[in-house]
Amino acid sequence: MRLDVETDKHHLTTGGHERGRPPARPSSQTGAALRAEATRPVRLRTGDLDEARQIIGQNFYSNTVDLLQPTAALSGRFAVSRLRGVTLGVLQFGADLRMRFGEFGAYHVDIPLSGAMAWHQGRVDPLVATVEEAAVFQPGRTTVLDRWNGDCRLLAVKIERPALELQMERLLDAPIRLPLRLRPAMDVSRGHGRSWVRLAQTAAEHAQASQGLTGQELVADRLHEALLIGLLLAADHPYREELARPVRPSRPAPVKRAVDAMEAHPEHPFTVAALAEIAGVGIRRLQQGFRQHVGMSPMDYLRRARLARVHEELRAKEPGQATVTDVAFRWGFTHLGRFAAAYRQRYGVAPSITLSETRP
Repeated sequence: MRLDVETDKHHLTTGGHERGRPPARPSSQTGAALRAEATRPVRLRTGDLDEARQIIGQNFYSNTVDLLQPTAALSGRFAVSRLRGVTLGVLQFGADLRMRFGEFGAYHVDIPLSGAMAWHQGRVDPLVATVEEAAVFQPGRTTVLDRWNGDCRLLAVKIERPALELQMERLLDAPIRLPLRLRPAMDVSRGHGRSWVRLAQTAAEHAQASQGLTGQELVADRLHEALLIGLLLAADHPYREELARPVRPSRPAPVKRAVDAMEAHPEHPFTVAALAEIAGVGIRRLQQGFRQHVGMSPMDYLRRARLARVHEELRAKEPGQATVTDVAFRWGFTHLGRFAAAYRQRYGVAPSITLSETRP
């Protein structure tokens, strides 16, 4: 399966419409407008290194790119698209180069479709990504692609950190230790790894289509979820064995009704009595059902659901867009001291730290 870019040199195709090399944007253009433009599918073929840096920066991360042979000619081809919180790109530079980034704010997988790439995160020794073993990058670590070979054409998959961590918690139906640490290499030559790559390639291909099914919410939501779940099943991490265990028996209907109500509207001021009424049982029976099938009380579950929403929103906001107090109140927390203590216990940092973390 290929996603070859066939536009003319120095031409950019965005949202299905080809245009010439983009002019300098006026200074009055807002950051929100730039981000909105970056969400549309992009296809680019270029020999301009600055243009290649720009397309990577707009769709993935701020970067520094250096040709290892300064006189080499670049023949870059890029096809990038978004699917909910996942960015998919088929990338090729056509020249040996080195790329440097700051700390990633997302989980990221690079799968060479041809050639190879040497890379490292933090202070570890360089690893090599090949057609049989993908590179898996963690959030919060400086990243260097030591040598991107000229014949290397790869599929890049960027997954927002809150989405993947929340998906893991939903699969386990329990809190996890954050951040989720994935093994830095993933076998994509067979089994779950190979299946996940094929799924990601299919998603990338269809997300490029201007009128494809991925433009429909029902399809996009399920494909996005499949990509996240597939990666969690294919990659190595501390919870892999737990995910492989048989699924627990489904919860009784009264417990499920209460859980569904809290997940749908965690900001609502639920009481145990109100949840029991929604569940259609008495308070004592509801509490017993939660202890037996959820492992915590209804109110503990509600607090955990609210904390997850707060964490997800704080991670998504840019500094200055919101305050911790506003977000906490929006999701049902009325006592800020108790909220801050619960948040720190759950995520290991103060909520203000999450809000101020650097975004790519």
